[in-house]
Amino acid sequence: MDNKCTNQPFLLMMQTSKAIQDRIRDEMTKYNLSVTEFSVLEVLYLQGKQNIQQIGSRILISSGSMTYVIDKLEKRGLLSRNDCPEDRRIIHVTLTDDGTHLMKDIMPKHQKLIDHIFNSLSGDETETIEKLLKKVKSRVEE
Repeated sequence: MDNKCTNQPFLLMMQTSKAIQDRIRDEMTKYNLSVTEFSVLEVLYLQGKQNIQQIGSRILISSGSMTYVIDKLEKRGLLSRNDCPEDRRIIHVTLTDDGTHLMKDIMPKHQKLIDHIFNSLSGDETETIEKLLKKVKSRVEE
């Protein structure tokens, strides 16, 4: 029995995703950040104060992993945790001044990289790829 995957769209999507992740990882190593650490900082930079569960659901990692990543970023002075006065079970996470300063440096470069990667697509092609990916995603979520 041949277990080789012959679904070319799947393989190409996975290879493309890995290539993009690798490129982002290479960029983030310049700031001594992992992709996951950057993703946490990005959520806080773009969305403001969040609780740990909100961050985890946005970047798709478990709460156990989130705690580890947040611990590392907190030790570096890039974010802080604050108890929620209304619910002691909830901990809010915010960027520190150092975290905000770092993200103000990183984000324009990150956006330029993403734009460079996707600028080869025309407007119609961008709409098409978004439509197709949403279609595949909805099938996965059935």
